[in-house]
Amino acid sequence: MRPHAVHAVIAVKSLDRAKTRLADRLRPPDRARLVLAMLADTVTAAVAVPQLVSVTVVTPDAQVAALARELGAVPHPEPPRSQDSLNAALRAGAVAVRHRHGPSELLALQADLPALRPAELADMLAAAPAARRALTVDHAGTGTAALLVRDPAAALDPRFGPDSARRHLAAGAVDLGGDWPGLRLDVDTAEDLDLAVELGAGAATGAVLRDIGWPVRVPEPERRVC
Repeated sequence: MRPHAVHAVIAVKSLDRAKTRLADRLRPPDRARLVLAMLADTVTAAVAVPQLVSVTVVTPDAQVAALARELGAVPHPEPPRSQDSLNAALRAGAVAVRHRHGPSELLALQADLPALRPAELADMLAAAPAARRALTVDHAGTGTAALLVRDPAAALDPRFGPDSARRHLAAGAVDLGGDWPGLRLDVDTAEDLDLAVELGAGAATGAVLRDIGWPVRVPEPERRVC
């Protein structure tokens, strides 16, 4: 294991259960496409960060697993359902990472960060104190966009769900206050999607939004002239 190397874990539910808060705006097939696109942009940004040695995607969904593998991430099957499936999935991913790599620093990352930039994630990792637990609060101010455990022997102990930022802070996590708008912008609502477009959604998310005719104009990617 390289010193200060971090392994990311992302959990994604079945596509047929994804993004129900967008049901009034998008049909189920389009919601599924959007989830895959946002995951693609999140993983693409994460694997470009030198400090991240691996990205593990925990999911019960074959399409999600195939996409993760295609992007250079490691798919891992979701454990049997529980009342706390997101946190159970993240815990299972953390155990799998340490089984493969030994004692490791861990990053639990949301799967729906379409405006995430590698530089933001790298800066967050650099800003986090050594041997401590830290979090990045989401743009709403109550959720957790990322949870980092810099102690290679400490449990991940994810507490995602309503008011997760408060619960992670109560468990001893340090609040990282950096200017990372893309990292903080997890998408649950149509308004969140509009903010992602304004910030600059990733290529995969932008392509899906243009294809489905999202009402906010999504710029075409810039063409590079060689």
